[in-house]
Amino acid sequence: MASFPFSFVVPTYNEAGGIERLVRATCEVFAKNGLDGELIVVDDNSPDGTGAIVDRLSAELPVRCLHRPGKLGLSSGVIDGWAFARPESLALGAMDGDFSHDISIIPAMVEALASGRYGLAIGSRYVPGGGISNWPKRRIITSRVACMLARPLTPINDITSGFFLVKREALAGVTLDPIGFKIGLEVVAKAHYGKALEVPYVFTDRIVGESKLNQKEILNYLKQLGKLYSARLFPRRGTP
Repeated sequence: MASFPFSFVVPTYNEAGGIERLVRATCEVFAKNGLDGELIVVDDNSPDGTGAIVDRLSAELPVRCLHRPGKLGLSSGVIDGWAFARPESLALGAMDGDFSHDISIIPAMVEALASGRYGLAIGSRYVPGGGISNWPKRRIITSRVACMLARPLTPINDITSGFFLVKREALAGVTLDPIGFKIGLEVVAKAHYGKALEVPYVFTDRIVGESKLNQKEILNYLKQLGKLYSARLFPRRGTP
């Protein structure tokens, strides 16, 4: 699949404790499977030196760092990272910088898009073979409720997944709202990808650093849903 170039964006803030391990492991997956992939780390001026670590690694691995001046948000980081991606990449993706996503399924995600049968591949916790490990019950309930609230928008089970790969052409002419941290929901609801495939994986809670989920992000998610439902129920005159 070396003829199907792609770029994965990893937004970071204070991920120095694990970013080198993530970058090296992901690039090893690329190399072992003959994938033409690149990593783009979008760092929001982490005071722990996350960006500097990535700059050092870029001398030997297919990774680049986009340095931003401060904490501007996860979704906007992914959007900026996609704009920063090499122009030859046919697909653009996103994943977390804390090793919670199982990078071993990346080849299956790339194969799905390269086959031409799918325009979007999503790492899914909520299909057979998927699951969650080492997550408190409260977080599991929050995730399930978030998916349930978005269910009328899409048949995808893991609508809140932050681990996905979408064909670049599917984003042409699409305006993505950078609100909050669920950029995957924006892509699923708005991009022109045709068929989507959910690839099962087991989510593992971070062991280094702190979770970015807080009450503000939950409120942003509700605002995001409100905007998407409003656009579906009251489309602008003249738009399909």
